[in-house]
Amino acid sequence: MQMGERVLKRTVKVIRVVRAMRKTIGDWRADGQTVALVPTMGALHEGHLALVRQARRRCRRTVVSIFVNPTQFAPGEDLDSYPRTFEDDLDKLDALGCDAVWAPGPGEMYPEGFATRIVLAGAAEGLESDFRPHFFGGVATVCCKLFTQVAPDIAVFGEKDYQQLQVVRQLVRDLDLPLRIVGIATIREADGLAMSSRNRYLSADERAIAPALHASLRTLAGHVAGAGAKLTARRIEALEQRAAADLLAAGFAKVDYVAVRDAQSLAPAALANGRPLRALAAAWLGKTRLIDNVGI
Repeated sequence: MQMGERVLKRTVKVIRVVRAMRKTIGDWRADGQTVALVPTMGALHEGHLALVRQARRRCRRTVVSIFVNPTQFAPGEDLDSYPRTFEDDLDKLDALGCDAVWAPGPGEMYPEGFATRIVLAGAAEGLESDFRPHFFGGVATVCCKLFTQVAPDIAVFGEKDYQQLQVVRQLVRDLDLPLRIVGIATIREADGLAMSSRNRYLSADERAIAPALHASLRTLAGHVAGAGAKLTARRIEALEQRAAADLLAAGFAKVDYVAVRDAQSLAPAALANGRPLRALAAAWLGKTRLIDNVGI
């Protein structure tokens, strides 16, 4: 450090133990303050920061959790290589005025002898579950723990992980958890690619192809909306297949699914009975799996 150089200290509070987290929340509650939670796995980008800004607008205090949750990764997935940028994350959150970062270690979140899991149906069935059957059980379990550890008034999630958002909403409804889930529109790059921590895995060539995922979904949504009364299950299936073929033609290596579903229940669109629809997709570029969705 050079003479006269000033060391700027962060004001955001980092908490790693449940007991300390509850003490902090208790102090805020005693002062009549509301609390928002933004659950993340770190490697924060502008999409995450948009959630934090929304949380700060809605509540007096904002907590961001940073925990790379091992129970939502299957063997062979990217748990070990998942980007971890904790110090950079703290700088970003401090600049936004975040009040506290809840950053437990795996042993604090899942202490020795931990044996409880949440079993899901409804919005968790199909789509992601067909390819990552372990995923939503891990998400629901860790979210339930986060909600009881932080006891927020609201929890803020992005719509990029749309099925996850609907699963968490159902979890809160079904278990009568005393908070409200707030969904925020997907934050995108200028070319339409949904912001994601995993985008950094993409090579330059793959990054150039990646916006085709959003473009294909927008085209699919336009065809579905334009079909009007002529929309049938057979027509939807044909449009889904066309969108998948377009992704392969654009350079995607594999398409896990392209689907049009009821926007709330995620049941097949044929069962939506006039309710809003959502187009969702997951596809691979090299070793990177991208997901996206658009409203219809």
